Amino acid sequence: MDNRKLKDYTFISLKGMAMGIAELVPGVSGGTIAFVTGIYEEFITSINNVNLTTLKVLKEEGFKKFWEKLNGNFLLALVLGMMISIFSLSKVIAWLLEEHPIITWSFFFGLVLASVIFVAKSIKKWNLLAIILFVIGTASAFYITTLPPSASSGSLPFIFLSGAIAICAMVLPGISGSFILVLLGSYKTVLEAVNERDFGIVITFAFGAAFGILSFARVLKWMFTNYKDATLAVLTGFILGSLNKIWPWKNIIEIIQIGKKEIIIDENISPFAFQGDNQLTFAIVAAVIGFSLIFILEKSASKK
Repeated sequence: MDNRKLKDYTFISLKGMAMGIAELVPGVSGGTIAFVTGIYEEFITSINNVNLTTLKVLKEEGFKKFWEKLNGNFLLALVLGMMISIFSLSKVIAWLLEEHPIITWSFFFGLVLASVIFVAKSIKKWNLLAIILFVIGTASAFYITTLPPSASSGSLPFIFLSGAIAICAMVLPGISGSFILVLLGSYKTVLEAVNERDFGIVITFAFGAAFGILSFARVLKWMFTNYKDATLAVLTGFILGSLNKIWPWKNIIEIIQIGKKEIIIDENISPFAFQGDNQLTFAIVAAVIGFSLIFILEKSASKK
């Protein structure tokens, strides 16, 4: 890791930007992007380096040794890339989802579908336990995607809690942090806070996220170290089950207005049952591009 050059850290920042874009879309996980781009385990390990032992190194051996122990250059490059995406592209993603939902969701559907294949290939041995865990992961993620969204109070303690829960979802491939925010009713609040530079909400959310990720990453690291294939089987199921959320063609059943917030209840339908232009040709092209992108990322990561 010490022999990385500026070019390497630039690529890590670009991967961070891709993770940031994924997290802006409810239903797509930044953890999936991290896995496909080959930085997932280093990401989890680096987060686990944030502990009292590392702080002790800072006190006893100085900042340079502390920064090396932390894998600070990697974390800084990754987080910087994510922040650039979140602050610069949140309006673009919101516009695409509003104005071109079918094509946008199709692109991400193809991307996530390819991710299922990619993560499944990482499992060295598919045995009965792996299959059972895969089914449990799929069913769990599918169930989560069917839960009705709620509206939060928007209070700072609730925003802190939302950040802690959502960040745990973010580091799991297949479980989208932004979708968890939708379920909690905090997605619009946080997205508007980012767009309007409401730093009170943004900072509170960031502290909640820091608390959540430092706690959860330790569990995930232990699982990868001791039960890697079993963990990957669950994660593959999570990604497959999450496809239900990002199916491009939906029928709105009900719109519930709570204060200034709208809660949309919808269901997946066939593109041929869609009322209006189903944009099927463009949707297929977008899905193929998303699908292909994962394998392009895989090849670039394996060459690396």
